[in-house]
Amino acid sequence: MAADHTHSAPSAPPRVRRILVVTVVPLFVATVLAAVLLWPRGGSPQTDGGADVPRYPGTVTRVVSEPCPPVPSAPEGTPRVGDGRCGTVDVLVDDGPTAGQQVRTPVPDGPGAPRVEVGDEVILVELADPTDPTTSNWNIAEHQRGTPMVWLAVIFAAAIVAFGRWRGLAALAGLAASFAILLTFVLPGISAGRSPLLVAVVGAALIMFVVLYLTHGVTAQTSVAVLGTLGSLVLTGVLATIATAATHLTGFGSEDATTLSMFQGDVDLHGLLLAGIIIGSLGVLDDVTVTQAATVTELANANPGLTRLQLYRAATRVGRAHIASTVNTIVLAYAGASLPLLLLLTADARPIGQILTSEFLAQEIVRSAVATLGLIAAVPLTTGLAAVVTAAGRSAATASTDAPASRPQPDRSEALAALISPRTAGSDEPDPTRATPPSKATERWPESNRSTDTAW
Repeated sequence: MAADHTHSAPSAPPRVRRILVVTVVPLFVATVLAAVLLWPRGGSPQTDGGADVPRYPGTVTRVVSEPCPPVPSAPEGTPRVGDGRCGTVDVLVDDGPTAGQQVRTPVPDGPGAPRVEVGDEVILVELADPTDPTTSNWNIAEHQRGTPMVWLAVIFAAAIVAFGRWRGLAALAGLAASFAILLTFVLPGISAGRSPLLVAVVGAALIMFVVLYLTHGVTAQTSVAVLGTLGSLVLTGVLATIATAATHLTGFGSEDATTLSMFQGDVDLHGLLLAGIIIGSLGVLDDVTVTQAATVTELANANPGLTRLQLYRAATRVGRAHIASTVNTIVLAYAGASLPLLLLLTADARPIGQILTSEFLAQEIVRSAVATLGLIAAVPLTTGLAAVVTAAGRSAATASTDAPASRPQPDRSEALAALISPRTAGSDEPDPTRATPPSKATERWPESNRSTDTAW
């Protein structure tokens, strides 16, 4: 959805609009009803996540580094933890019951520990001493990231609006609607014990209806993209179910899934895997379907003489080029999100066949393959629907108006001669000093500084 495809799309004839309304509106109503039935009620389920540790913002005022005490020799082969940073950090507490006070913490050490300097804004945690509950210890948990993230969000939104203008503003509204549906329906619904696959399909369909119509407008072209996306989503769900069953995936292929099962044991991790495939495929599917619907519309506008089959074939060629690059995008996106996993595989001494068929890697392969198959199916499905709708609209328009009488076809040879023949500024008369006769005008190039927009 990176381009504006609606600048010249004519309105569809009433018969075509009625067909699309009769098709799309029942699907939208069914999606809303399913969302109402699956909507989580009674609040979020309680999870055994432990006690909530108080967290307070603070500012580092002093850092004192000290040599670390000697450590007893560890057995050979034991991995070294941390980098031996020792000392103390003084932090001014900015909020909470101890606001305005200076507290002293140890220098953060260990894997993933933040590196702090004077002036850094950090998050403090207060931990009670197990031997003496009346006393507490302070530790630095992480840096405060609120301010830089707010500035990044502002720059992100400003760039989208500056480039896309009203369309960019609509895209931001669609992005906000997507997050709202995910946070208020999809995630709470899965946490409440609903079927993750069913919740994901309904949530993805709801996101699709809201985002596509909000971003691209309520048009026949958008309705075709909606139908193509919905059909591809259903196919992706079916393929994901078959593929995960055939490969016997359980959903425990990642550390995050295992941790989730410890805190919330009633979550269906296999269904959660399927839900992740559906949600992850939606973002790429709507891009492909909108592009294919727009391509068919633009081809029909550029050459009204194209038949339905010619429109389909021409737009499918564009879709093949789009798919060729998008498939690589999907694989690289999953690879980028799984770089720690891929690095871990390089240190694995098992044969490559065992590594590829292990659950944690087979899960990523199945995810990428199923998403790609759904993406490939979206091209012929959406292109065929768009060709049928565009051809039907053109036939209806031709039947209701006398096109040859109202809009005579221009002479192509005259248009070409007008385009490439040099003319004297301010005069329509031929140049008597021109060496090339008028009959040879089509053999000359236009002047480099003359625009051809008016001639066309």
